[in-house]
Amino acid sequence: MTSPAPAWSVAERALTLLALNPRLGGIWVKARNGPVRDRFNAACDALPLPCRRVHPRVSDEQLFGGVDISATLQKGSIVAEKGILNDPSTLVLAMAERTEGPLAARLAQTLDAGDHTLIALDEGLDEEGAEQLPPALGERLAFHVDLGGIRHTDVSVITLPSNIDLTTVETPNEVIKYLTSLCIQFGVDGIRAPMFAVEAARTHAALFNRQTPNADDLKAAAELVIAPRATCMPSDQTDAQEAPPPPDNTGDNSPANQSAEIIPQDMVIDAIRAMLPPDVLARLAKAKAQRSAKTASGSGDSKKGNRRGRPLPSTTGKLDGTNTIDLVATLRAAAPWQPLRRRGSTRTTLAIRPSDIRVKRFKEMSDRLMIFTVDASGSAAMARLGEAKGAVELLLAQAYARRDHVALVAFRGETAETILQPTRSLVQTKRQLASLAGGGGTPLAAGLKAALDLAQQARGRGLTPTIITLTDGRANIALDGTASRVPAGTDAEMMAQHIAAHNIASMVIDVSNRPHRALETLSIRMMAPYIALPRANAQKLSQAISGAL
Repeated sequence: MTSPAPAWSVAERALTLLALNPRLGGIWVKARNGPVRDRFNAACDALPLPCRRVHPRVSDEQLFGGVDISATLQKGSIVAEKGILNDPSTLVLAMAERTEGPLAARLAQTLDAGDHTLIALDEGLDEEGAEQLPPALGERLAFHVDLGGIRHTDVSVITLPSNIDLTTVETPNEVIKYLTSLCIQFGVDGIRAPMFAVEAARTHAALFNRQTPNADDLKAAAELVIAPRATCMPSDQTDAQEAPPPPDNTGDNSPANQSAEIIPQDMVIDAIRAMLPPDVLARLAKAKAQRSAKTASGSGDSKKGNRRGRPLPSTTGKLDGTNTIDLVATLRAAAPWQPLRRRGSTRTTLAIRPSDIRVKRFKEMSDRLMIFTVDASGSAAMARLGEAKGAVELLLAQAYARRDHVALVAFRGETAETILQPTRSLVQTKRQLASLAGGGGTPLAAGLKAALDLAQQARGRGLTPTIITLTDGRANIALDGTASRVPAGTDAEMMAQHIAAHNIASMVIDVSNRPHRALETLSIRMMAPYIALPRANAQKLSQAISGAL
């Protein structure tokens, strides 16, 4: 067997430290289902705290306990049912990326109490619109581990150590200041990260029977806690300025002073840099753009919209014909009151009051709306429009399965026009597209403005808009109708910034014969992907758009 992969070694060290110190909160594991994750889960079963499996749809009764309905009705008195959180345990949260806000808040509160640890198994994709672990949970887990790309032949069996005494490990103030300084240099937000780093250094020192953390312990803490949270790369000047000076140990040779004087200055920083991917800044910028364009998910926003999504915990309500009763939740609410309600009565049936009624709730999902903003100007307009028409028709044929809507905005001459309102009708789309003519100037800013207005209107109706702009980028008509390239380009970039500020997902497709640099700049302003498709046909456009979305 080959030596373990570096990422697997990181996972092994993180699991080892968590086994010794539950105050580290837990581990956020990015891994798809497979033999590698199975091997990691097997190691989790050896943690000191017993493992309890949790899924994103777990109810409050399952978490905190409740009333055993059948036993209560049979016995005639309340019989309590223990919940998952009643005893200290290691919670293994499957499909953690699907965790909703209420459950995330409950688990966060549980972790703050310090009686439980959490292993969050995240199967989400690192792409635009993908579901992500709630930040409230991620920041409470000391370690972030990515097991993607590891072959099952590159993993080894993880053997966890027995309990150790952490009270024998002292943490000098110099260590705390140094780790805090590292967090600042690498742009790590929040107070929990330096606290976790200190705990990790203490635990690593105790693992090797050291009374105070040394350079190796600080390096391990930085690699495991700080590196996954880094948002910037410090400059050499920053390193020199912010690194704390060596402590003054002239008067004492105590163990604390001896450990403090070997605090590294550059070694730990270099170790963090080595743990970061070479394109960390580009990845961070991409992640920011994804967060700002989170409305581009394939099934629309998880907000109040126009169709039913996942079930939510039931709530009190009335049976007025618009709600559906949750029978189990209603019985749970009524069961504790049965002895009191039967007192002085000969009835043996279950007594249900209006206050006991619980109704089902569902998360409303919004349909996606693809707004095609098409450049209909110039001599090549007819060819470009023909491809756009074909792409719209191909995507509309797929929309029935995805419940997508399609709209079409054309800009030419001095203005832009919405020639096709949001629809899923293929017949109506073909009729409107057939009558679309081209020619004249290129009012790109007017087209983006019309698309933005349509997107905001669609949001008000519960849709999730995505703006897809097809143009050659040669804007020459400003918003006020002036025929000048400079103000036209300025207005176009301004509208692109407005689209990004409204968190509207977008895409820029360059259909010119040669990629136009101005469109790349426009896509950056819009925080949108840029796709160059010279001489594109309808099939290529459809494939590119479907792949990007």
